[in-house]
Amino acid sequence: MIQMPDRKLILEDGQEYAGRSFGAVRECILELVFNTSMTGYQEILSDPSYTDQAVVMTYPLAGNYGMSDDDYETDVPSIGALIVRDCSDHPSHFRSTAALGEAMARFGIPGISGIDTRKLTRSIRDRGSRKVMITDIGTPRSKGLALLARTQLPRDAVARVSCPAIQTVLPTTAASHAVSQNGPFRSGSSAGDARFHVVLIDCGVKRSIVSALTARGCLVTKVPWNTSARTILSLQPDGVLVSNGPGDPADASATVRAVRELLGQVPVFGICLGHQIISLAYGASTYKLPFGHRGGNHPVRDLQTGRIGITSQNHSYAVDRGSLSGTPLMVTHLNILDGTVEGVSCERDLAFGVQYHPESAPGPEDSLHLFDCFLHLMEGARHA
Repeated sequence: MIQMPDRKLILEDGQEYAGRSFGAVRECILELVFNTSMTGYQEILSDPSYTDQAVVMTYPLAGNYGMSDDDYETDVPSIGALIVRDCSDHPSHFRSTAALGEAMARFGIPGISGIDTRKLTRSIRDRGSRKVMITDIGTPRSKGLALLARTQLPRDAVARVSCPAIQTVLPTTAASHAVSQNGPFRSGSSAGDARFHVVLIDCGVKRSIVSALTARGCLVTKVPWNTSARTILSLQPDGVLVSNGPGDPADASATVRAVRELLGQVPVFGICLGHQIISLAYGASTYKLPFGHRGGNHPVRDLQTGRIGITSQNHSYAVDRGSLSGTPLMVTHLNILDGTVEGVSCERDLAFGVQYHPESAPGPEDSLHLFDCFLHLMEGARHA
């Protein structure tokens, strides 16, 4: 039986796309972006970096292997919406515990299928990311355009997805040990089996990043995005990781300020938004890309080794390479496709950042070694 369109997209330039609803049914205005990954829709759906964004999946089928309770990147996904060509209501996978649409409805995430995603993606590629309205099929275009024109997208996404209070996550190798919630980590304490204590500034961190650290024997203390450098240092970390997250890095001014004060005191590692925040802390600047980088197939060259890695990416902003002159930062990685900065480091301060997602969820595992590089820096600092 042919289903008639019941929902549509209205873009701020007047384009309309009719489709069918799945997931939650609600009207919303979001930023329109696309992702070229062929798999990993659950990790994309639950990545906090997609807060307030309507994500177009270029791969034509989503939902075919369902949703697994173990694969969510956050407890409560904050993505704006999912736009697909076809959505499967009957997943086939032994780990599946829910259909994609069922899970999206539970979290209040709207979806729309039956869209010509090839045409829509080309539009984003050629004209850039824009505001989009997901609405009922009967909404007049004039009404939608008026709402789009007077709606400003929110700029507090990091504050909304960061953890509300300090949290401690045990290393996998010491999971049987209890951790005191009343004081800082100390060598020889109840978590004495931990190799290192990492304070993670949570700007919207993915679970896989935390797991990459705990699997390497690290005790991880997550702190809110606006935690001061003084509070972070009082926790006596061996290193600080600045996480991924949504939106413009300039909106996370409190994080930039804290990182600026931490540089040179402890090793610092930044991932995606964290990489941009480290660059801002050193005095560089960032800018918004026309349509960003989102997908699991972005080639990046390591300028130190010459090797090319295939990376998983999800970001709208990039570090301005010209603004790095006059800072102690060195460019370490470049995007092969457009030459944008993909990595920076400061050997003096034991600080580095990468624009992509080395935890590889979803995506290739070419970059997992960067977590070991972070551990190596912490080891060196400990014996300095």
